[in-house]
Amino acid sequence: MAKSFNFLTWILMLLISVACQGQSKTEAMSKEELAKNPLLCDPQTGACEVPGDSAHGSVMLTDKTQDKAIKIIYFTDPICSSCWGIEPQLRKLKLEYGAYFEIEYRMGGLLPDWSYNSGGISKPSDVAHHWDEVSGYYDMPIDGDVWLEDPLPSSYPPSIAYKAAQMQDSEKAFWFMREIREMVFLQKKNITKWEHLAAAAKKVGLDSEQLRVDCENEAQNRFKEDLLLGQQMRVRGFPTLFFSNDQGQQQIVYGSKPYSAYEKALSDLQPDVEKLPYLKDWKSLFQKYPSLTAREYAELSETPRDKAEAFLNQLVEAGKLERLTIKNGSIWYLK
Repeated sequence: MAKSFNFLTWILMLLISVACQGQSKTEAMSKEELAKNPLLCDPQTGACEVPGDSAHGSVMLTDKTQDKAIKIIYFTDPICSSCWGIEPQLRKLKLEYGAYFEIEYRMGGLLPDWSYNSGGISKPSDVAHHWDEVSGYYDMPIDGDVWLEDPLPSSYPPSIAYKAAQMQDSEKAFWFMREIREMVFLQKKNITKWEHLAAAAKKVGLDSEQLRVDCENEAQNRFKEDLLLGQQMRVRGFPTLFFSNDQGQQQIVYGSKPYSAYEKALSDLQPDVEKLPYLKDWKSLFQKYPSLTAREYAELSETPRDKAEAFLNQLVEAGKLERLTIKNGSIWYLK
């Protein structure tokens, strides 16, 4: 069986095209240039934007399995740097309010291919500096050198792989997404390659052979459905989270926002939500989330950022944690 996915034919048949645009903190770009550039995600808005109408649409939720009061549809992409930037907020939201909501991950299709040339972004290497820059802005470790050493031709293969993972197990798919994000943002791995996707699947307990079969068949259709839904809901960038209740009311959180914005979206839809207590000691947090960046640990433990990193390093010295350090930060793992 072939070790790579054949996407060209069906991609060309898609009725929509999606891209990410943005603006670095140090370079001003024209609106025309921004409208044509994927992967330049704007730290000021906290989003990787797509061209088109700035208004968001709405959707009526008909999920027959919905038991919780709030449903969140989250449009994202495996290589969206702004989405990586909101991991601390989303992890805390699940700990404090997870009893009230369920989250449905939808793929946005950030980078179809490299068939464009505008605004100084015409090849993968042009993205390297931008990723290094947003790493500092979001205080989340990212190594942009993947675009110099083993660049991705598209974000579609890992997006389709995620849809295939969802077909097996939604919880394992959640961990699969985290694993491939760590691969691309920290380990400089080209996650369009099957060897990396298979390794991630195996690590989180998925059947990698079934994942391959589904990637080459039904998962492609499911990915196309996500792209079409994004168009119908007029999603203009990532991350975009649609919060809805069973009365059809909706709140939208667009881009990277402070934690309070996600809390407010929940409370606006269900005023009686209560923050649930959770254990904030390091061992409990790492048992829940086996890998944490310093910013994530600071957010979850409610520890000042500088003290959080110093404490994590002490745990490494004590043999309790392992640390991976890249040029733009570190991530810690439970031993």
